Amino acid sequence: MPVIGRYYEKLIWRKRKELPELSKLWQERLVRWRRQPAVVRVERPTRPDRARELGYKAKQGFVIARVRVRRGGRRKPRPRSGRKPGSMGVKKITPAKSLRRIAEERCARKFPNLEVLNSYYVAEDGKYKWYEVILVDPHHPAIKSDPKINWITKPVHKGRVFRGLTSAGKKSRGLRKRRGIPEWVKRFKRKFKGLLS
Repeated sequence: MPVIGRYYEKLIWRKRKELPELSKLWQERLVRWRRQPAVVRVERPTRPDRARELGYKAKQGFVIARVRVRRGGRRKPRPRSGRKPGSMGVKKITPAKSLRRIAEERCARKFPNLEVLNSYYVAEDGKYKWYEVILVDPHHPAIKSDPKINWITKPVHKGRVFRGLTSAGKKSRGLRKRRGIPEWVKRFKRKFKGLLS
């Protein structure tokens, strides 16, 4: 696809709340999506530019699924017997995983023969958030013969979403936090530590 087309796709996504035609289209979409099941397979990505950035290809073996996740923290029943207000443990109880990672895991349970490649944000309202998850069939001949994606067919990547090996999983595990320290400083410290020991 030409570069102009990709730029136009990104522009449409950025202007989705400003232009009245797009705003109305998204309202209609959300009305329709609320009535659908929580995990739905879709024919093509809602954001094709973002899907391609994350490794999606419009070929056999790739599947897109839209997942609906409820926003906010955990829902916990209020204790029946008496408590101090500080010991109630009802409010402000949040999961350690992000909603995007939860969406990926739910999608992987729905499609047990596929592996999760990545995911991206699509929409939200007052109650839900929607993510689209890119899934790959590791047993498909088109995936096995593609040198850019056939790494996912190896046994070590089986159930990768449940082990925090996707992008959302690595982020929630804290593997992206550099604390502002450049990489070369970290390398020097490791090397210096090795010299001392």
